[in-house]
Amino acid sequence: MIKTPQQLALMRESGRLLAQVFSMLDGFVVAGRSTLELDSAVETFIRQKLQARPASLGQYDYPFSINTSINEVVCHGMPSAKEILKDGDIINIDITLEKDGFIADSSKMYMIGNVTPKARRLVEMTFEAMWAGIRQVKPGARLGDIGHAIQYHAQANGYSVVREYCGHGIGRDMHEEPQILHFGRPGTGLELREGMVFTIEPMLNQGSAKVRSLKDGWTVVTRDNSLSAQWEHTVAVTADGFEVLTLQPTA
Repeated sequence: MIKTPQQLALMRESGRLLAQVFSMLDGFVVAGRSTLELDSAVETFIRQKLQARPASLGQYDYPFSINTSINEVVCHGMPSAKEILKDGDIINIDITLEKDGFIADSSKMYMIGNVTPKARRLVEMTFEAMWAGIRQVKPGARLGDIGHAIQYHAQANGYSVVREYCGHGIGRDMHEEPQILHFGRPGTGLELREGMVFTIEPMLNQGSAKVRSLKDGWTVVTRDNSLSAQWEHTVAVTADGFEVLTLQPTA
């Protein structure tokens, strides 16, 4: 659970490379592209440009390098040649990258063309909720502090928090302990210690928090077909606070 300085240095490099993947996508995620094109571009960039490995590919028998979750899709959307981005869509792209044995995990929302004000607000408030949670991270804080900050920000702005999926420890494995819930009570849960590394990745819905899984066994959607948004970073606990390992200049 606790990473050594040497391990943290390797995770920092994986996170730096993953941030470059999203920077590449910033000019590529546009109307008219299929989500399968996005997947192919990411895999090529990670393997050829960054000399790293797309860690999601083959994990739990998942057949793609990224998740592409559009509009009412909460998480784990699967790329497809038939799924074409269109004006007004919002899409979460979730990517994991492994370099020298250590994995970084991050996701980012993209707004395609002219999105509605309600959709834009959901994306922005989810981003703020993620950062409300990240700002709680420091030695001596509790996991419940993170969850409470996210839940409070979401509900104060009229959104529900998906409870079936959570953040997680990360390192040599994509999913390690502890689980990072996006709801909770302050002062409860595991105490944070320097060297812990985990993801914070809240999913907020415009309507009900209830979700359902599609027959493909992966895709999760809102039960009421309302819009959903998610942001994610990999975060390390430092001696005096936190370090976001997957930070982009804009996210």
